[in-house]
Amino acid sequence: MSSRTYYDPLHQSITLNSSIPEEKMVMELIDSSPFQRLRRIKQLGPAYLTFHGAESSRFTHSLGVFHLARRAINHLLSIDSGLKEHKFIIYGAALLHDLGHGPLSHTSEEIFKIKHEYWTAKLINSCKEITTILNKYGKGNAKAISDLIQSGKAEKKSIISLISSQLDCDRLDYLMRDSYTTGARYGQLDIDRIISAMTISPDGDLAIHPKGLMAVEHYLVIRNLMYRSVYNHRLNEVCNWLLEQIIKTARKIGPQSLWADKSMSEWLWNHEKMSLESFLSNDDTVTGYHIHKWQDCSSNNLSNLCKRFIHRNLLKALNISSFTLETRLESLAKARKLSEKYYLEPDISCGLREQVVKSYHPYKHGLRLWDGDKLQALERVSPLVDRLIQPNQSSWLIYPKEIEIELKIEIENLKMKHN
Repeated sequence: MSSRTYYDPLHQSITLNSSIPEEKMVMELIDSSPFQRLRRIKQLGPAYLTFHGAESSRFTHSLGVFHLARRAINHLLSIDSGLKEHKFIIYGAALLHDLGHGPLSHTSEEIFKIKHEYWTAKLINSCKEITTILNKYGKGNAKAISDLIQSGKAEKKSIISLISSQLDCDRLDYLMRDSYTTGARYGQLDIDRIISAMTISPDGDLAIHPKGLMAVEHYLVIRNLMYRSVYNHRLNEVCNWLLEQIIKTARKIGPQSLWADKSMSEWLWNHEKMSLESFLSNDDTVTGYHIHKWQDCSSNNLSNLCKRFIHRNLLKALNISSFTLETRLESLAKARKLSEKYYLEPDISCGLREQVVKSYHPYKHGLRLWDGDKLQALERVSPLVDRLIQPNQSSWLIYPKEIEIELKIEIENLKMKHN
């Protein structure tokens, strides 16, 4: 018998025991090359340029998600003992749910136009190292786990909700972890109360006992605050926009005129037919190296964008969320015109970053309260949760600092014109 312990800043000791088959499987998966790659992918993408402590990896987060899933399933076994035979699926899905993330995590989905759920499922089904481990512990495990992650399919509804819902183990870990690493103080979840309040409703799905109502309300408020203060922070939006322009510009230049290694060439110009080898060969280190090298390329636009990102010479951003769409577009046009006046290329110095976030979706794995007698939708019981259904829209006008004074005057004129 052997065991190992990972010391986690949030969950303290995460111990695995090889005498327990499902934990032995987890140990083997952790040691695999595709999972070790997650050490080289930042959890929060370029947010480290805004929050200097945001250096944690998808590896660390994935261990945390597994740990919470194990805690949750062990609690739920007292309610539904039949969950025990699904531990391999639950543990595998919780640990591997982010296996298909590209460089800089969610940022790569925007800039490279990939979906991490698709690549996660593809790696689980097609990467021999991963598939062999999973199926060694149960025929069909790999397919069952990929179906759960990509399509939300499983034999029990509660399993689906633990892996993908509005109170899944992924969200519970990343809210706490991202709050911790960024220095925000919002993510202090009452995780013990939330897990102890998890129960199984009559239809077999996950539900919350009323004793956990306030802890869940707190969790949903925290999610709202984290989006507003961290995920959609103005400088984070600027960094993501810069990266998007870097990749877009590199793609336009083409493989004949721009240096890129074999794997990056596939990511840039053949991502729809990319091989598993090329996918796994790219991470934050490789992408960062290319951005560093492109500072010296012959394209002034690409060179300037890369220099801005590498040296953190960031563009400015103005919150215009309260403007109508017409006024937002007029604002962008004003910024572009002023940039040209200062001989700045508007395509790489002006843009709009728009996001719409709902803190709670009542019809997308909506949460329910179950006290053993009555089953109720969470938003029907909680006025606070009902208010969180309203979407939050953020719209940032990105522009160079050289035009800031004149732009703000133009923006004020636009506001007066439309009022």
